[in-house]
Amino acid sequence: MSEWTVWVQFAVCIALIGASGVQLTRYGDAIADKTGIGRSWIGLVLIATVTSLPELFSGISAVTIANVPDIAVGNVLGACVLNLSILALLDLLHRRGSIYCVASRSHILAAGFGVVLLSLIGFGLLNGDVASGWTLGHIAFYSPLLLVGYAVAIQAVYRYETTHVAEFTEAEPDRYPDITLHTAVLRYAIAAAVVVGAALWLPFVGEDIALQMGWSQGFVGTLFVAFVTTVPELVVTLSALRIGAVDMAMGNLLGSNLFNLLVLAVDDVFFLPGSLLAAASPAHATTAFAVLMMTGVVIAALFYRPPARLFGIIGWPSVVLLGVAALNGHVVFLHG
Repeated sequence: MSEWTVWVQFAVCIALIGASGVQLTRYGDAIADKTGIGRSWIGLVLIATVTSLPELFSGISAVTIANVPDIAVGNVLGACVLNLSILALLDLLHRRGSIYCVASRSHILAAGFGVVLLSLIGFGLLNGDVASGWTLGHIAFYSPLLLVGYAVAIQAVYRYETTHVAEFTEAEPDRYPDITLHTAVLRYAIAAAVVVGAALWLPFVGEDIALQMGWSQGFVGTLFVAFVTTVPELVVTLSALRIGAVDMAMGNLLGSNLFNLLVLAVDDVFFLPGSLLAAASPAHATTAFAVLMMTGVVIAALFYRPPARLFGIIGWPSVVLLGVAALNGHVVFLHG
Protein backbone atom coordinates (compact mmCIF):
# COMPACT_ATOMS: atom_id res chain seq x y z
CA MET A 1 0.00 0.00 0.00
CA SER A 2 1.42 3.39 -1.02
CA GLU A 3 1.89 6.22 1.43
CA TRP A 4 -0.65 8.52 -0.24
CA THR A 5 -3.32 5.77 -0.19
CA VAL A 6 -2.97 5.46 3.59
CA TRP A 7 -3.34 9.22 4.04
CA VAL A 8 -6.44 9.22 1.80
CA GLN A 9 -7.97 6.51 4.00
CA PHE A 10 -7.14 8.60 7.04
CA ALA A 11 -8.90 11.62 5.51
CA VAL A 12 -11.98 9.52 4.66
CA CYS A 13 -12.16 8.28 8.27
CA ILE A 14 -12.00 11.83 9.60
CA ALA A 15 -14.69 13.00 7.14
CA LEU A 16 -17.09 10.20 8.11
CA ILE A 17 -16.57 10.82 11.82
CA GLY A 18 -16.99 14.56 11.33
CA ALA A 19 -20.28 14.29 9.43
CA SER A 20 -21.84 11.66 11.69
CA GLY A 21 -20.44 13.25 14.86
CA VAL A 22 -22.57 16.33 14.26
CA GLN A 23 -25.68 14.16 14.06
CA LEU A 24 -24.61 12.14 17.09
CA THR A 25 -24.52 15.22 19.30
CA ARG A 26 -27.75 16.64 17.90
CA TYR A 27 -29.80 13.51 18.53
CA GLY A 28 -28.01 12.80 21.79
CA ASP A 29 -29.12 16.25 22.93
CA ALA A 30 -32.64 15.48 21.73
CA ILE A 31 -32.67 12.26 23.80
CA ALA A 32 -31.55 14.24 26.86
CA ASP A 33 -34.33 16.77 26.21
CA LYS A 34 -37.04 14.14 25.71
CA THR A 35 -36.09 11.91 28.64
CA GLY A 36 -35.06 14.58 31.15
CA ILE A 37 -31.93 12.61 32.05
CA GLY A 38 -29.57 15.53 31.53
CA ARG A 39 -26.78 16.34 29.12
CA SER A 40 -24.00 15.39 31.55
CA TRP A 41 -25.14 11.78 31.85
CA ILE A 42 -25.89 11.46 28.13
CA GLY A 43 -22.36 12.67 27.37
CA LEU A 44 -20.83 10.54 30.12
CA VAL A 45 -22.42 7.25 29.07
CA LEU A 46 -24.14 7.20 25.65
CA ILE A 47 -21.78 9.40 23.65
CA ALA A 48 -18.57 8.63 25.57
CA THR A 49 -19.07 4.89 25.04
CA VAL A 50 -19.45 5.33 21.28
CA THR A 51 -16.45 7.64 20.91
CA SER A 52 -14.24 5.38 23.08
CA LEU A 53 -14.77 2.18 21.10
CA PRO A 54 -11.58 2.75 19.03
CA GLU A 55 -9.52 2.51 22.23
CA LEU A 56 -11.38 -0.68 23.15
CA PHE A 57 -10.86 -2.53 19.87
CA SER A 58 -7.34 -1.27 19.19
CA GLY A 59 -6.40 -2.35 22.73
CA ILE A 60 -7.81 -5.85 22.25
CA SER A 61 -5.94 -6.09 18.94
CA ALA A 62 -2.72 -4.92 20.60
CA VAL A 63 -2.77 -7.57 23.37
CA THR A 64 -3.99 -10.48 21.23
CA ILE A 65 -2.88 -10.23 17.60
CA ALA A 66 0.16 -7.96 17.95
CA ASN A 67 1.11 -8.95 21.54
CA VAL A 68 2.31 -5.42 22.36
CA PRO A 69 0.96 -4.55 25.83
CA ASP A 70 2.85 -1.24 25.86
CA ILE A 71 0.84 -0.07 22.84
CA ALA A 72 -2.43 -0.95 24.59
CA VAL A 73 -1.56 0.79 27.87
CA GLY A 74 0.05 3.77 26.15
CA ASN A 75 -2.94 4.22 23.86
CA VAL A 76 -5.42 4.33 26.75
CA LEU A 77 -3.43 6.66 29.00
CA GLY A 78 -2.34 8.86 26.11
CA ALA A 79 -5.96 9.19 25.00
CA CYS A 80 -6.87 10.35 28.52
CA VAL A 81 -4.25 13.12 28.29
CA LEU A 82 -5.55 14.18 24.90
CA ASN A 83 -9.18 14.20 26.09
CA LEU A 84 -8.31 16.63 28.86
CA SER A 85 -6.32 18.72 26.37
CA ILE A 86 -9.48 18.89 24.23
CA LEU A 87 -11.21 20.28 27.32
CA ALA A 88 -8.75 23.18 27.21
CA LEU A 89 -9.57 23.67 23.52
CA LEU A 90 -13.25 23.70 24.45
CA ASP A 91 -12.57 26.49 26.93
CA LEU A 92 -10.65 28.44 24.29
CA LEU A 93 -13.50 28.21 21.76
CA HIS A 94 -16.28 28.95 24.25
CA ARG A 95 -16.72 32.69 23.78
CA ARG A 96 -19.35 33.23 26.50
CA GLY A 97 -16.93 32.95 29.40
CA SER A 98 -15.03 30.13 31.04
CA ILE A 99 -16.59 26.68 30.61
CA TYR A 100 -15.71 25.95 34.24
CA CYS A 101 -18.21 28.64 35.27
CA VAL A 102 -21.13 27.30 33.21
CA ALA A 103 -20.60 23.52 33.35
CA SER A 104 -22.58 21.42 35.83
CA ARG A 105 -20.87 20.42 39.07
CA SER A 106 -22.00 16.85 38.39
CA HIS A 107 -18.79 16.54 36.35
CA ILE A 108 -16.85 16.63 39.62
CA LEU A 109 -18.32 13.19 40.39
CA ALA A 110 -17.04 11.69 37.14
CA ALA A 111 -13.63 13.34 37.53
CA GLY A 112 -13.39 12.19 41.16
CA PHE A 113 -14.06 8.58 40.22
CA GLY A 114 -11.48 8.98 37.48
CA VAL A 115 -8.89 9.95 40.10
CA VAL A 116 -9.66 6.80 42.09
CA LEU A 117 -9.37 4.50 39.06
CA LEU A 118 -6.21 6.23 37.83
CA SER A 119 -4.59 5.76 41.24
CA LEU A 120 -5.36 2.06 41.06
CA ILE A 121 -3.76 1.83 37.62
CA GLY A 122 -0.70 3.78 38.75
CA PHE A 123 -0.30 1.35 41.67
CA GLY A 124 -0.47 -1.59 39.28
CA LEU A 125 2.13 -0.07 36.94
CA LEU A 126 4.62 0.70 39.70
CA ASN A 127 4.08 -2.58 41.53
CA GLY A 128 4.14 -5.12 38.73
CA ASP A 129 5.19 -7.94 41.05
CA VAL A 130 2.12 -7.34 43.22
CA ALA A 131 -0.14 -7.08 40.17
CA SER A 132 1.22 -10.35 38.79
CA GLY A 133 0.82 -12.09 42.15
CA TRP A 134 -2.76 -11.08 42.95
CA THR A 135 -4.59 -12.73 40.08
CA LEU A 136 -7.61 -14.90 39.39
CA GLY A 137 -6.25 -17.13 36.67
CA HIS A 138 -4.53 -14.63 34.38
CA ILE A 139 -6.79 -11.69 35.38
CA ALA A 140 -5.19 -9.20 37.79
CA PHE A 141 -6.94 -7.92 40.92
CA TYR A 142 -7.41 -4.41 39.55
CA SER A 143 -9.61 -5.45 36.60
CA PRO A 144 -12.78 -6.28 38.59
CA LEU A 145 -12.17 -3.16 40.71
CA LEU A 146 -12.06 -1.02 37.56
CA LEU A 147 -15.34 -2.56 36.40
CA VAL A 148 -17.06 -1.94 39.73
CA GLY A 149 -15.67 1.60 39.94
CA TYR A 150 -16.99 2.47 36.48
CA ALA A 151 -20.45 1.07 37.26
CA VAL A 152 -20.64 3.01 40.53
CA ALA A 153 -19.50 6.20 38.78
CA ILE A 154 -22.19 6.20 36.10
CA GLN A 155 -24.86 5.29 38.65
CA ALA A 156 -23.78 8.13 40.95
CA VAL A 157 -23.86 10.66 38.11
CA TYR A 158 -27.25 9.35 36.96
CA ARG A 159 -28.72 9.77 40.45
CA TYR A 160 -27.29 13.28 40.72
CA GLU A 161 -28.66 14.22 37.30
CA THR A 162 -32.17 12.90 37.96
CA THR A 163 -32.26 14.63 41.36
CA HIS A 164 -30.81 18.03 40.46
CA VAL A 165 -31.72 18.43 36.78
CA ALA A 166 -35.26 17.04 36.58
CA GLU A 167 -37.06 20.19 37.74
CA PHE A 168 -35.05 22.42 35.40
CA THR A 169 -35.62 20.10 32.44
CA GLU A 170 -39.37 19.95 33.01
CA ALA A 171 -39.57 23.73 33.24
CA GLU A 172 -37.81 24.18 29.88
CA PRO A 173 -39.81 24.24 26.65
CA ASP A 174 -39.28 21.31 24.28
CA ARG A 175 -36.16 22.22 22.27
CA TYR A 176 -36.95 19.61 19.59
CA PRO A 177 -40.73 19.72 19.00
CA ASP A 178 -40.36 18.26 15.50
CA ILE A 179 -38.47 15.15 16.70
CA THR A 180 -40.02 12.29 18.65
CA LEU A 181 -38.03 10.22 21.14
CA HIS A 182 -38.25 7.18 18.83
CA THR A 183 -36.88 9.19 15.91
CA ALA A 184 -34.09 10.65 18.04
CA VAL A 185 -33.01 7.19 19.26
CA LEU A 186 -33.11 5.71 15.75
CA ARG A 187 -31.09 8.53 14.18
CA TYR A 188 -28.67 8.49 17.12
CA ALA A 189 -28.10 4.76 16.52
CA ILE A 190 -27.43 5.31 12.81
CA ALA A 191 -24.96 8.12 13.50
CA ALA A 192 -23.29 6.01 16.21
CA ALA A 193 -22.91 3.09 13.78
CA VAL A 194 -21.12 5.31 11.26
CA VAL A 195 -18.84 6.77 13.95
CA VAL A 196 -18.02 3.30 15.26
CA GLY A 197 -17.33 1.90 11.80
CA ALA A 198 -14.99 4.72 10.83
CA ALA A 199 -13.39 4.82 14.28
CA LEU A 200 -12.62 1.09 14.21
CA TRP A 201 -10.95 1.56 10.84
CA LEU A 202 -8.99 4.60 12.03
CA PRO A 203 -6.47 2.91 14.40
CA PHE A 204 -5.37 0.46 11.70
CA VAL A 205 -4.84 3.31 9.25
CA GLY A 206 -2.97 5.20 11.95
CA GLU A 207 -0.69 2.26 12.65
CA ASP A 208 0.09 1.91 8.93
CA ILE A 209 1.07 5.58 8.79
CA ALA A 210 3.17 5.23 11.95
CA LEU A 211 5.02 2.22 10.53
CA GLN A 212 5.83 4.07 7.31
CA MET A 213 7.12 7.02 9.33
CA GLY A 214 9.38 4.73 11.37
CA TRP A 215 8.24 5.97 14.80
CA SER A 216 9.05 4.05 18.01
CA GLN A 217 6.50 1.78 19.72
CA GLY A 218 6.24 3.91 22.87
CA PHE A 219 5.77 7.11 20.88
CA VAL A 220 3.25 5.44 18.57
CA GLY A 221 1.17 4.05 21.43
CA THR A 222 1.07 7.06 23.73
CA LEU A 223 0.92 9.88 21.19
CA PHE A 224 0.06 8.90 17.61
CA VAL A 225 -2.32 5.94 18.08
CA ALA A 226 -3.82 7.77 21.06
CA PHE A 227 -4.36 10.79 18.82
CA VAL A 228 -6.11 8.95 16.01
CA THR A 229 -8.36 7.05 18.43
CA THR A 230 -9.27 10.37 20.10
CA VAL A 231 -10.50 11.98 16.88
CA PRO A 232 -14.15 10.94 17.58
CA GLU A 233 -14.03 12.71 20.97
CA LEU A 234 -12.64 15.84 19.32
CA VAL A 235 -15.27 15.95 16.58
CA VAL A 236 -18.21 15.19 18.88
CA THR A 237 -17.02 17.70 21.48
CA LEU A 238 -16.77 20.51 18.94
CA SER A 239 -20.17 19.56 17.55
CA ALA A 240 -21.69 19.71 21.03
CA LEU A 241 -20.14 23.13 21.57
CA ARG A 242 -21.74 24.39 18.35
CA ILE A 243 -25.23 23.62 19.66
CA GLY A 244 -24.42 25.07 23.09
CA ALA A 245 -24.33 21.69 24.86
CA VAL A 246 -21.32 22.39 27.09
CA ASP A 247 -22.30 19.74 29.64
CA MET A 248 -22.61 17.11 26.94
CA ALA A 249 -19.18 18.04 25.58
CA MET A 250 -17.50 17.93 28.99
CA GLY A 251 -19.40 14.78 29.94
CA ASN A 252 -18.18 13.13 26.74
CA LEU A 253 -14.53 13.89 27.55
CA LEU A 254 -14.62 12.88 31.21
CA GLY A 255 -16.82 9.89 30.39
CA SER A 256 -14.41 8.80 27.68
CA ASN A 257 -11.60 8.86 30.23
CA LEU A 258 -13.60 6.68 32.60
CA PHE A 259 -14.45 4.25 29.80
CA ASN A 260 -10.81 4.21 28.66
CA LEU A 261 -9.75 3.08 32.14
CA LEU A 262 -12.37 0.35 31.92
CA VAL A 263 -10.78 -0.65 28.61
CA LEU A 264 -7.60 -1.59 30.51
CA ALA A 265 -9.63 -4.14 32.47
CA VAL A 266 -11.00 -5.59 29.22
CA ASP A 267 -7.50 -5.67 27.72
CA ASP A 268 -6.28 -7.49 30.84
CA VAL A 269 -8.90 -10.19 30.30
CA PHE A 270 -7.73 -10.72 26.70
CA PHE A 271 -4.03 -10.64 27.66
CA LEU A 272 -3.57 -14.35 28.39
CA PRO A 273 0.14 -14.35 29.44
CA GLY A 274 -0.74 -12.65 32.76
CA SER A 275 -1.29 -9.20 34.26
CA LEU A 276 -1.35 -6.49 31.59
CA LEU A 277 0.08 -3.77 33.85
CA ALA A 278 2.85 -6.08 35.06
CA ALA A 279 3.85 -6.76 31.45
CA ALA A 280 3.75 -3.08 30.48
CA SER A 281 6.61 -0.70 31.16
CA PRO A 282 6.48 1.13 34.52
CA ALA A 283 7.28 4.29 32.52
CA HIS A 284 3.57 4.50 31.68
CA ALA A 285 3.04 5.59 35.27
CA THR A 286 4.38 8.99 34.17
CA THR A 287 1.39 9.41 31.85
CA ALA A 288 -0.98 8.07 34.53
CA PHE A 289 0.28 10.70 36.97
CA ALA A 290 -0.04 13.38 34.28
CA VAL A 291 -3.71 12.43 33.84
CA LEU A 292 -4.12 12.51 37.63
CA MET A 293 -2.74 16.05 37.78
CA MET A 294 -4.90 17.21 34.91
CA THR A 295 -8.04 15.65 36.41
CA GLY A 296 -7.27 17.33 39.74
CA VAL A 297 -7.04 20.69 37.95
CA VAL A 298 -10.48 20.10 36.37
CA ILE A 299 -12.02 19.22 39.75
CA ALA A 300 -10.58 22.37 41.37
CA ALA A 301 -11.74 24.54 38.45
CA LEU A 302 -15.29 23.15 38.50
CA PHE A 303 -15.52 23.68 42.25
CA TYR A 304 -13.92 27.13 42.41
CA ARG A 305 -15.23 28.38 39.02
CA PRO A 306 -12.48 30.94 38.27
CA PRO A 307 -13.89 33.72 36.03
CA ALA A 308 -10.49 35.22 35.06
CA ARG A 309 -9.12 34.32 31.63
CA LEU A 310 -5.62 34.81 30.25
CA PHE A 311 -5.80 37.69 27.74
CA GLY A 312 -9.56 37.22 27.96
CA ILE A 313 -9.48 34.11 25.77
CA ILE A 314 -8.61 31.05 27.90
CA GLY A 315 -8.87 30.14 31.56
CA TRP A 316 -5.85 29.52 33.72
CA PRO A 317 -6.91 25.91 34.46
CA SER A 318 -6.83 25.23 30.71
CA VAL A 319 -3.33 26.70 30.45
CA VAL A 320 -2.19 24.30 33.18
CA LEU A 321 -3.86 21.37 31.38
CA LEU A 322 -2.01 22.16 28.17
CA GLY A 323 1.26 22.64 30.05
CA VAL A 324 1.04 19.25 31.76
CA ALA A 325 0.07 17.58 28.47
CA ALA A 326 3.03 19.17 26.66
CA LEU A 327 5.43 18.16 29.44
CA ASN A 328 4.15 14.58 29.37
CA GLY A 329 4.47 14.45 25.58
CA HIS A 330 8.07 15.67 25.82
CA VAL A 331 8.96 13.04 28.43
CA VAL A 332 7.30 10.26 26.42
CA PHE A 333 9.06 11.35 23.24
CA LEU A 334 12.46 11.28 24.98
CA HIS A 335 12.01 8.16 27.08
CA GLY A 336 8.99 6.42 25.54
